[in-house]
Amino acid sequence: MTDPRDLAKELARGVARALAQRGFATLAEVPLANGRRADLLALGRDGILLIVEIKSSLADFRSDRKWPDYRAFCDRLSFAVPADFPHALIPEDCGLIVADPFGALILREGVATSLSGARRKAVTLRFARLAASRMQRLTDPAALAPEPG
Repeated sequence: MTDPRDLAKELARGVARALAQRGFATLAEVPLANGRRADLLALGRDGILLIVEIKSSLADFRSDRKWPDYRAFCDRLSFAVPADFPHALIPEDCGLIVADPFGALILREGVATSLSGARRKAVTLRFARLAASRMQRLTDPAALAPEPG
């Protein structure tokens, strides 16, 4: 049996691949200003911010009550689930993505909301700084630059 954490990472990889085909850049495990951490934060070419919450199982979904806290940090909120997940449980205003380690199918887009200019700027800057910090750590591990919070 696959460890749920490993399955979540595999689903995230598949979603990131599918979003890249749609012109999104993605980062995994992005800390937000409210103390929560988005499983995936995606930035579109047009500046749209999408948070994808990965749910590896029904038990994972049922035990999570924090996902509404992500809405204030994105234009759209989606759930990514494995193929055997009961789709009807995903709230209608959230996107639904069925994923595996190699790709994903977006079955439904989440309802669009508009972030304030200040919030959009803050989240986009967080995205950029985190991406740059992670790249620096890959190219120069000795620098040990801390990830921005």
